[in-house]
Order: sequence, then structure tokens, then C-alpha cells
Amino acid sequence: MADAAKSKSKQAGAEEKIRRKLEGEIAQLDRELYYELPQEIAKARAHGDLRENAEYKYAKERQHLVGMRLQQLRKRLAGLSLVNLAKIPHDRIGYGSRVTLLDLNSNDEVNYQLVTAEESDVSQGLISTTSPIGKALLGKRAGEAVNVRTPAGTREFEVVRLLTIYDR
Repeated sequence: MADAAKSKSKQAGAEEKIRRKLEGEIAQLDRELYYELPQEIAKARAHGDLRENAEYKYAKERQHLVGMRLQQLRKRLAGLSLVNLAKIPHDRIGYGSRVTLLDLNSNDEVNYQLVTAEESDVSQGLISTTSPIGKALLGKRAGEAVNVRTPAGTREFEVVRLLTIYDR
């Protein structure tokens, strides 16, 4: 039982790290959107004719993109508060699970850990639960076959080993 509490504490720490990362990016983009870009737009306006003013067009485009990214980040931050670590399954693949998969096409084994989109780093074996492979793995058990539709085509895997956040 102490291991489960330790694991939950570790996951809560990871969630806090993600929250701080998102809040930092939001603060940076807020500054750009509400302080830096208005200054750039005003400076570009001072140059005259706005129809042929590349600086003005770039600043307005950037303002739109930054606004959309801010909206996306705020939505993601709000969604983080809805994550309930108690609902992560004990015997199936879920957030935080480490899995060893056998690629049935190439007979190679690959290791992944399922994480949030903000934590993902494929070179480190950290894949997002929202990626094609991550989505296909969710809810699977050791020994089950998994078909994954990727942009490169369908891949077939078998779950060889599974460690949930409760097993570590």
C-alpha cells in the first residue's frame, strides 16, 4: 500500500510540473499578446500604408496565432484539474503505465511509457496517451494484441509486459 501512495505522490508531482510548464508558457504568451505585439503593431502602423506593410501583416498574423495557442493552453490547463489519478486502472494500460510491446511485423520489442502530451518524447520512449499508439494501448492487458493505425499504415503489436503506476 505504501508503494501505491508513493506512486500517486510521484504522479501528483509530475502533474504539478506539467501545470507549472503550462502556466509559464501562458504567462510568456500573455506578455507577447498584450504587451509586445500591440507595440509592434503600433510601430508598423506608424510606417504608413497598411496594405503593403509586411511588418503589420506579420504582427497581426502572430497576434492571431498567439491568441489561439493561449486558448488551447488554457483549455489544457483546465483539463488537467479533471484528471483523477484514482481512476487509473490497476491491471490495464493507462496513464503512467510502462509497456513492452512486440512488433509482430518486425519481431522487435519496444518499450514505452504513457504520459501526457506535454511530457511526450518519443526518443525517450515517452508517448502521449493521445497519440495513435497511446490511444490504441489504453485499456489493454498483458498478452493482448493491439492494432494501431498510424500515418505510416497499420501496425500490429502484442503487449508483452505491463507495469502500471501502482506496480512501481
